[in-house]
Amino acid sequence: MPPPPHRLVLFDIDGTLITDDGAAREAFAEGLAEVYGFRGDVRRYDFSGRTDPQIAGTILRDAGWDDAGIESRLPALWDHYLAGLARNAPGRVRALAGVRALLDAIVADERLTLALLTGNIEPGARLKLGAIAFNGYFPFGAFGSDSPRREELPPIAVKRAAAITGVGFRGSDVVIIGDSIYDVRCGVPHGATTIAIASGKTPASKLRAENPDHFFDSAEELDAILLAIKKS
Repeated sequence: MPPPPHRLVLFDIDGTLITDDGAAREAFAEGLAEVYGFRGDVRRYDFSGRTDPQIAGTILRDAGWDDAGIESRLPALWDHYLAGLARNAPGRVRALAGVRALLDAIVADERLTLALLTGNIEPGARLKLGAIAFNGYFPFGAFGSDSPRREELPPIAVKRAAAITGVGFRGSDVVIIGDSIYDVRCGVPHGATTIAIASGKTPASKLRAENPDHFFDSAEELDAILLAIKKS
């Protein structure tokens, strides 16, 4: 009987692993004000599942900026955003219910490789996870700083996983776990298994309508989630 397949398990961050009590949104708003002079209400924009470059682009185009103007100042925006996030994250970022136990169980299984698939630029992701000592779970991943298009991130994660583990993961060996419709959608073109968890801002009914391979209300459903990961 052949051994069970090795799986690459890719986690979203915001709304899936953590909540940050608005720390990132506040830092983003401060950066937009400093670099672009934008002082509108960023709370009216839904960040869920979007990459950081997408978020910046959406807000600034609405404010009348063209793509060239946006791109030219992005490095300065990220500098301001990261400085603000470094101030805001400690004490405000917290792990969501059941997440630490789920990560510990995945790490304990030698057939599972854990990594990130997130819209955060990588330094921002590391600041958020570092605030709750989660970086050790995730030695690598694919980030919004790799591509502004979330659907382009799974192959990047797979390529990095192969370089680190020596395993040539196929689409069916990849499991994407997230709380937004875009976490589900980015896995479909690549044949990945999608697991939606209604722990973020997206209503459960909206997540279910995307037809993920598996749906859970919370990461506290530990045994069922592990079974979904291994048997997908």
